[in-house]
Amino acid sequence: MDENKKEMSIMDAEFVELPMIPLRGLSVFPNMVLHFDIGREKSINALEKAMVNNQYIFLSSQKDENTDLPTTDDFYRIGTIAKIKQMLKLPGDSIRVLVEGVCRGRIEEVLFEVPFFMCNVKVIKDTTEFDDDPESEALMRTVLSSFDEYVNINQNLAPEVFATVVSIETPGRMADMIASHIEMKIEDKQAILEKLNPKERLECLNGILLREVEILNIEQDISSKVKSQINKNQREYYLREQMRAIQDELGVAEDVEDEVADFMEQLNALNLEEKIHNKIEKEIKKFSKMQSSSAEANVSRNYIDTVLTLPWNVMTEDNIDINKAEEILNEDHYGLEKIKDRILEYLAVMRLSEGIKGPILCLVGPPGTGKTSIAKSVARSIGREFVRISLGGVRDEAEIRGHRRTYIGAIPGRIINSMKDAGTKNPVFLFDEIDKIGSDYKGDPASALLEVLDPEQNKDFTDHFLEVPFDLSKVMFITTANTIETIPRPLLDRMEVIEVSGYTEEDKLNIAQQYLVPKQIEENGLSKKAVSFTESGLRTIINYYTRESGVRNLEREIGNLCRKVAKQIVAGEIEKVSMTGKRVEEYLGKKRYHFDIIKNKAEVGVTTGLAWTMVGGVTLNIETAALPGTGQLVLTGQMGDVMQESAKAGISYIRSIANKLGIEEEFYKKYDIHIHIPEGATPKDGPSAGVTMCSAVISTLTGIPVRKDIAMTGEITLRGKVLPVGGIREKVMAAHRAGIRKVMIPVENEADIDDIPEVVRNDMEFVLLKNVNDALKHVLVK
Repeated sequence: MDENKKEMSIMDAEFVELPMIPLRGLSVFPNMVLHFDIGREKSINALEKAMVNNQYIFLSSQKDENTDLPTTDDFYRIGTIAKIKQMLKLPGDSIRVLVEGVCRGRIEEVLFEVPFFMCNVKVIKDTTEFDDDPESEALMRTVLSSFDEYVNINQNLAPEVFATVVSIETPGRMADMIASHIEMKIEDKQAILEKLNPKERLECLNGILLREVEILNIEQDISSKVKSQINKNQREYYLREQMRAIQDELGVAEDVEDEVADFMEQLNALNLEEKIHNKIEKEIKKFSKMQSSSAEANVSRNYIDTVLTLPWNVMTEDNIDINKAEEILNEDHYGLEKIKDRILEYLAVMRLSEGIKGPILCLVGPPGTGKTSIAKSVARSIGREFVRISLGGVRDEAEIRGHRRTYIGAIPGRIINSMKDAGTKNPVFLFDEIDKIGSDYKGDPASALLEVLDPEQNKDFTDHFLEVPFDLSKVMFITTANTIETIPRPLLDRMEVIEVSGYTEEDKLNIAQQYLVPKQIEENGLSKKAVSFTESGLRTIINYYTRESGVRNLEREIGNLCRKVAKQIVAGEIEKVSMTGKRVEEYLGKKRYHFDIIKNKAEVGVTTGLAWTMVGGVTLNIETAALPGTGQLVLTGQMGDVMQESAKAGISYIRSIANKLGIEEEFYKKYDIHIHIPEGATPKDGPSAGVTMCSAVISTLTGIPVRKDIAMTGEITLRGKVLPVGGIREKVMAAHRAGIRKVMIPVENEADIDDIPEVVRNDMEFVLLKNVNDALKHVLVK
């Protein structure tokens, strides 16, 4: 009784406020009962709101069913007011709901969208003025005739549906009932739903019915043709089988037994462990009983071929000559002395222990610094095969472990495939870009690599496709990465990290002269007589047209110049050219990069800091100002969280020693301190600028100028102690390039001075800082 009253109140009202659910690929008509599943958070919230109120909800179809988070423009305005009959919670946080359409409705206004759509809906009732109209009666008979034909052709529709429809006497309800049973596009169903006049609705429905009947007739014709084709194919298959039997009797066709015998011969020659031998032998026997042309036989044949072609006992004999290896490394790479020494130590241990001992090497450094080519040189120096796999973007665990044979088109993982291609069980195996490996719902490749890179586990590495263990303990694994930050900790724990730092200007100059210039001259069809590069020309390219830690862009620009010269030679404009600094600028255009040359003029509140980036070290001007205010600390120049904390620590330290420095004790209440780092478009972060910012603020508050020809780096504590930082080599190189000859670094970084190239180290004066006072003695101009 209460439910009838609620329904009458909905029908009597002109406007109602109802929660709304957008439907994907589904339309609901009045008087239609159906169930559907919902899983989106907004839809569930709307359903719960409707159940709390009066169990009425507004349903409207989405214009695009692929839209996961629809907005007010993504669903139709006209839909159906429905009553919720039943709801059932399903596994996975989705809900199955049973609804019954009550009447049409139009969204007049979306009241709010979060946490669900709440709409002001105009109630649209079917008009009854055409119920006894002769034209309506004729339209109903025409539609019934078309629907009868549709039901007879469509095998998916029960005949009882037609009997139900015939008993309906009102044109509007008949149209809705038929439309709810026809298979048609959402756009067509929506078109019928939006026809508010019953006669127009019947006319629209009849057009759709006639079109669907025509399509069903065409489908029946196609189906009969396909069936006759299948019968023909079955007949041909039968005849082919008879022909094959005749060929077998005549001995014309190859016998499967010969193939099986060949497999068994290869298996016996491998001398595998008993367990593995029995597993493969069982697979071969199973294959011998299959129909040779069947799909199962092809899968089994592919598996047996893969297993038998793996290098189970094939090994390359190591030729470890330390002197020769050193010669090859020096021949292929300039500089990188620490990396070369560590690799030679690794090879020496291999020779003495007659095997691989210790962790896997992980070469970490910026792009273009020769990490991949070092691995190639290692393989060449000991006479092993070289295999490389790029892990960048790999997200599927099956890429490492392979697919199980239950899947169609299953193949081994990339490791087993690479071992098969190498043809030996002890190659040098490079995992490139290991820091860019990903994971998703298909698995975690990084976790799969744990077994591969663990010397205690990889002796029995089992690929999902092989289903038998394969020994990877003889493989020399080397990995490369640009950073260790994104490498999972358990994986990093299995590797010894060797940092490949960026090249200095002198390194790049020598690499260009010895390797890059000859290579590009040859690749572009030129000769050494036709084009030559002067030292000034190469330095111009290095300093003003590239900014990188490696040499990739340097090689690219040298190739660019060679191509321009080749074009001029072919055109007859020149015969030969010498690439000086001036000529480089003519060919490549205006200089792209500029390095700050620090001037000696001392200024109040401006200090010179040093920073490390992926493309090397840079100088950093830090500017400060004290302005009348309320004690705010303003930080600009896109400083990161760490740098902001360094600035706050510096201010606190200055407050603690204000008396000693002759600074007003309450400066932090009277003045706003503004710290700015120029080039605001570039994000900056890290702990290296603590002592630099502190010195700049002290200069501003005391009014004492700061020497700009001294650069400094170091983090500070609240007690003024200067803590060590990284990237000293690159930072000192940047200071030297900017014309600075005096650098202040934390005392605990003294050991890092030895890493600086000798030519730069001898030209610099180093001041070791224990605390901020040590820095102030040198930078403040008394």
